Amino acid sequence: MMDNKDVEEHHKMIKKLNKTKSLTEFREYLNEGVYDPGIFKAFFLAGGPGSGKSFVTQAAFSGTGLKTINSDTAFERGLKKGNLSLKMPDEEEYFRNIIRAKAKMTTATQLDTYIRGRLGLVVDATGRDINTISGQKSMLDLIGYDSYMIFINTSLEVALERNKNRPRTIPEYLVKNSWNQVQRNIGTFQRIFSPNKMLIVDNNRSEKELVTITLNTASKYIRTKLRTKPENGTAMAWIKKELDAKRNIWVKEMKWKYQVKQR
Repeated sequence: MMDNKDVEEHHKMIKKLNKTKSLTEFREYLNEGVYDPGIFKAFFLAGGPGSGKSFVTQAAFSGTGLKTINSDTAFERGLKKGNLSLKMPDEEEYFRNIIRAKAKMTTATQLDTYIRGRLGLVVDATGRDINTISGQKSMLDLIGYDSYMIFINTSLEVALERNKNRPRTIPEYLVKNSWNQVQRNIGTFQRIFSPNKMLIVDNNRSEKELVTITLNTASKYIRTKLRTKPENGTAMAWIKKELDAKRNIWVKEMKWKYQVKQR
């Protein structure tokens, strides 16, 4: 039995089919969604505070259509809405933790929606929590995703300097702790994702030429992976099921239209 979301999708399919006038248009409709760029692809970003993950996300993933999962976006929006300081003072910790928890719930809901359509993902994290990233990857693997990691690497000195210049800063000791933890996790990430599914990008320098090289390296890697079609058996079974459902709806609609014309 279809739930409300399935019913809505069914009605959307019907409306599009009613506008389908040619076999070419039908083929386009049939492939829509099922063969969207990035379907069944997930890119995990890792790097400590000040590594430049957000910059790489905005630049290297631009135009790919992938959905970004980042609780920091909702967290910063909540801080501003609640008139809390982006400098993260200790006296605001209680209220800040409430906003952080709400931000994580918001991103979890977004992730659930994106996964329902098997859309391509960019999972932006620091890389401190191995268990969380490993668990997310295992869940995505289970439903047919191909998962990759892009690790944005910087020296501790660069991380500390960039943290000072960010709108939202964190205490220096937290930057150091996070940086050390993320560095210790590099080897584990390589085992979890395998070397051929992990790219380590050096983002220590800010000169325009070096920034361009960094972004080109990341962009080339991303687009190469996006060009490969899903080969996982679970993914292929899901795609076949979706295509069969669309075909069945099309056949029923065509039969109905024919019967109406014969009356």
